[in-house]
Amino acid sequence: MVMFWVLLLAISILLYVLLDGVDLGVGMLFGLTSSEIRRRAMLSAVAPIWDGNETWLVVTAVILWGAFPVVYATLLSAFYLPLIVMLLGLILRGVAFEFRYKTQRLRWIWDLSFAGGSLTAAFIQGMTVGTLVEGLQVTNGQYSNGDFGWLTPFAAICGIGLCLGYALLGACWLVKKCDAEVRDRAHREIRILAVSVLVFLIVVFVYALAEHLPILHRWIDRPYLFAFPAFGAVAAIVLALSILRHNDHWPFYMVAAIFVSAFGTLALSFWPYIIPFVITIDEAAAPQSSLMFMFWGGVVVFPLMLLYTLISYSVFRGKIRTTTAHD
Repeated sequence: MVMFWVLLLAISILLYVLLDGVDLGVGMLFGLTSSEIRRRAMLSAVAPIWDGNETWLVVTAVILWGAFPVVYATLLSAFYLPLIVMLLGLILRGVAFEFRYKTQRLRWIWDLSFAGGSLTAAFIQGMTVGTLVEGLQVTNGQYSNGDFGWLTPFAAICGIGLCLGYALLGACWLVKKCDAEVRDRAHREIRILAVSVLVFLIVVFVYALAEHLPILHRWIDRPYLFAFPAFGAVAAIVLALSILRHNDHWPFYMVAAIFVSAFGTLALSFWPYIIPFVITIDEAAAPQSSLMFMFWGGVVVFPLMLLYTLISYSVFRGKIRTTTAHD
């Protein structure tokens, strides 16, 4: 039962990062253009899917709450303030998505809210990952590093890095879904963002070496972890070739493969800890009776959500028209 819920948790987190990462990336790029035609096309590219993508964040929270309550409590204690800000950013983004079409005079406020909410949510998610990599301070089973213990230079660097990664994912989605001027602009943005993400990875690696972060020892003890960066490197090469050839489809899949590679690397580097080097999976798991009670909901609801996601992306496949507007 424990491994079953670990697997579902990993899938939920990965799907959220890939799917809602597209929406957040498009939202950040939305703030960099002033053309109403381009903005309408960008919104139309994510309009059919954005709210469904966020359900995977809800699933992740529910699994943590029910199957790993110790982790749920510890993370809330450590990240209560930033997580509240992240949720407010996501709410603001959703409200702005709908309200911007209802006004002309104040549309700039909702446009700013859409871009700002996306940027805030992406930054806090990256910052949270950075803090976990550095390690939480836990004493006697309780988080003990203060209200702002999560605010470190490394966490801020990771926040910026995830913003760049989501923006790259969003640009690749726009290339896949749009045409004409929107696609051409996104092609140019992909080049800049890809180089920026590469620089970020180098900075993080150098920082980890300089600060002797404990995650590096895991790589020495587990050489098989290098298979994931190797997979990511191959995807990066294919991404570069697809960019040079102005391919509309391969960039998105290659960036998604890079995200999968990074996620797999982190997950196995932490194993068997669910909160790195503090709480193991077995220590965090709820009683067997609770896991069994949740199991029957998981085997019904989870496949239905996967089916819904596959159907929605299948129905709305193909490119959108530049003049399409969301109503």
